Amino acid sequence: MENRLLTQYNSVITSQWLSKQIEESYDSLLPRELFEIAYHTCNSVTTRNIYIKLSSGEDQAGSKAVLYSNTKKFTTIEALDNALTITKYFSEGSTGDKLISEIQPTINRRKEIYTSKEQEIKTQILKCILVERKLDECANLVMLKGKNRKVYFAIGDARESAAVVPIFMQAEGASLVQLALNKWMETAQRLDHEENFPDKLVPGILKNLTQIKKWLLDLISKNLDK
Repeated sequence: MENRLLTQYNSVITSQWLSKQIEESYDSLLPRELFEIAYHTCNSVTTRNIYIKLSSGEDQAGSKAVLYSNTKKFTTIEALDNALTITKYFSEGSTGDKLISEIQPTINRRKEIYTSKEQEIKTQILKCILVERKLDECANLVMLKGKNRKVYFAIGDARESAAVVPIFMQAEGASLVQLALNKWMETAQRLDHEENFPDKLVPGILKNLTQIKKWLLDLISKNLDK
């Protein structure tokens, strides 16, 4: 299960490509809270998560994610001890201007709005972003032809994580999302768990995961921005 994009990122991108970086202070937010808000803000339907590592606690730094967009740009989100950094890597002839003009203002606005929310709503938003990350993990496993066992558990994690979040389960369309996740869990369960996910099923599951991701991104943004 070779992750060629991640290999390229580690060996070439970070040392040879052009880049732009922003730094965000945590202010009153925990490192994990700002990391999750930044992850969601940098994410999109056409973005793929090729690497993620989470810190052991919400109040600790150390979380890191690497996203790859369909515009062939890489974004690194990293929670350091004193601040969170977001670095956009791009090739000659391209730019990372949106990091400054769009991502940074959006994160700053969302930090302010998030801080003013009730703790229960904050928790639900973070749990929804957890589901977002689980869907991304599942899509990446499928694209890498990972073991059926891993795909099955990734879908299950996403479904179970969503089932305990009221703003997710009460949203219009939630039942269809859960039905789709159930269907793919059952499909993966019937496959040999130690075999790689079959090519013939890849287009179907990626189509469904993309539809669910679009729905979820809209739901999270709506709750983050109001």
